[in-house]
Amino acid sequence: MLLDGIIVLLVFLVFILIYILNIRDAYVTGLAREEGKQTLGAVASLRNMMDKNFPYLFLSIPALGILFFTVMPILFTITIAFTNYSAPDHIPPAKLVDWVGFKTFSDLIQLKSWSQTFYGVLTWTVIWAILATVTTYFGGVLVALLIEQRGIRFKKLWRTIFILPYAIPQIISLLLMRNLFNGQFGPINTYMRAFGLEGLPWLTDPFWAKVTVIVVNMWIGIPVSMVLILGVLTAIPRDLYEAAEVDGASAFQKFRIITMPFILFATTPVLIMQFAGNFNNFNVIFLLTNGNPLRGDYQYAGATDLLVTWLYKLTLDNNKFNMASAVGIIIFLIIASFSIWNFRRSKSFKEEDMIQ
Repeated sequence: MLLDGIIVLLVFLVFILIYILNIRDAYVTGLAREEGKQTLGAVASLRNMMDKNFPYLFLSIPALGILFFTVMPILFTITIAFTNYSAPDHIPPAKLVDWVGFKTFSDLIQLKSWSQTFYGVLTWTVIWAILATVTTYFGGVLVALLIEQRGIRFKKLWRTIFILPYAIPQIISLLLMRNLFNGQFGPINTYMRAFGLEGLPWLTDPFWAKVTVIVVNMWIGIPVSMVLILGVLTAIPRDLYEAAEVDGASAFQKFRIITMPFILFATTPVLIMQFAGNFNNFNVIFLLTNGNPLRGDYQYAGATDLLVTWLYKLTLDNNKFNMASAVGIIIFLIIASFSIWNFRRSKSFKEEDMIQ
């Protein structure tokens, strides 16, 4: 019923917009007639719409798609957060939902049974997003610099080797890694025991599970950063390095003064998007650990769950739709605020040329 109401409201708004445009067109046509100007007939108006106004007509199709397939789900999610909807407690028409205002957000933040899980998962999500972004980005910088060093032979071969993890479908890599890091039967622990070492609980201990997901994410993410930074390195003018060598600059000074500023200038927007992507990195966590190991003091969440994987469990596994909607709104506010603030501070969006 709530969804139907939102659809009807959006259709009504579209109708109002069309009606206003019609009134405006009729008003303009009336003014033209009063001034004795020639007005367009129905056929001519249709021809004019298909010619002069064709971009608006064509863009209206995807705009309607965005309205009903993007905006509508967002509005539905927002409204659900202000209700007590959780199946099977509320199944229409016998049991309808009630509007509860900000009670869901209040419970999420203040009620101990929920707040402990929320703050714990949020803290790990932020730590994960920072570590995952920093390790993959600077790992890509390191690999790209090593490949582009003078005197390195078979550069094409090295590029091909390091891009292979990205070329393999992510689901295959993650499921393979899940088997490799299996605590009982995984090859990694098997080889460790063969050398007289004790196997580690890679996926069953909270600390080692977090280490494992960060390491595996590096395996998947470094090739992406490497390819991006290789393109930036080839665009840096060689004259700058030659001038630095004449001035007696060391290799580290050339990296700090020339290479890294160029890399950051060109890749800061991508770095921000990588952080946002890692904040919502569902695949790595869900396919590798499924959010486990479980924690008894958490509500429907494990030690490696991110907010997005916890949201998944709240909806599809436990039917806590109102709480999941509140979590989704909080994720949006965090990511949107962080991205907008950093984009506005980025020189990439303020300057067309790096060298002023």
